[in-house]
Amino acid sequence: METYDTLVSTIALMMGVSWASGVNLYAAVLMLGLGGATGHIDLPPDLQTLQDPLVIAAAGFMYCVEFFADKTPGVDSGWDALHTFIRIPAGAVLAAGAVGDISPALQIAAGLVGASMAATSHATKAGTRLAINTSPEPFTNWAASIGEDIMVLAGLWAALNHPLVFLVLLGLFIALAIWLLPKLWRFLKLVLRKIGGFFGLVDKDKGPSPSVGSYQFGNFSAAAGPSLDADFTAPGPAIEDNLSRIKKLKELLDAGAITQEEFEAEKRRLLGP
Repeated sequence: METYDTLVSTIALMMGVSWASGVNLYAAVLMLGLGGATGHIDLPPDLQTLQDPLVIAAAGFMYCVEFFADKTPGVDSGWDALHTFIRIPAGAVLAAGAVGDISPALQIAAGLVGASMAATSHATKAGTRLAINTSPEPFTNWAASIGEDIMVLAGLWAALNHPLVFLVLLGLFIALAIWLLPKLWRFLKLVLRKIGGFFGLVDKDKGPSPSVGSYQFGNFSAAAGPSLDADFTAPGPAIEDNLSRIKKLKELLDAGAITQEEFEAEKRRLLGP
């Protein structure tokens, strides 16, 4: 039984430190360091370096910087982008340290799992904050940032004191991330397309869409760009056929392949007077 409890506690700590690293690395290191230095947390030998005053001071300073950067709309997304190269490797190192020096293979495996967990939590945080930043008011951003800080502290506390509860909650988080990340990825592509269009880097009338190239009406080809001066078919098409063409034109409009004016012009031509 004691071996089972030790195993569950080790897994919870490994997953907890890597998950927390992806959300707020400096808060996680600061909490573990202070807890270990004051005797409230019994850290594994490979993580006892976090108790060093120099590490605690560095983590505390960087946490203060992140506290304000993370609550400034726009700046927080830039901060998240930069920390893609910091949080994920740190999550791998902390996860490897959490299992201790049992065997090199186990540490490598723990590092791989820890990096994946840190990447998942980091991507979820960064994508969610990018979506929140589309709101002009700052209060949602502040609430999300403070909520993340509290979530990291509460999550590490649960991992250390109630490992089974933490692992169940972590499973729910992973399920949420699997559902949410594809939606955040589509939203990110839309934002990048809008930014590219604003700076003239993307042709708004020819936005890329995998499904656009399959539509072709007479002399109009979506892949080659709109050329709506040509007729679609011979005169006198059936009403149902015209409605079908209008539906497909709407799909092209939604995909960004044609403009609203071109859509309206062809719609009027198909429907007639």
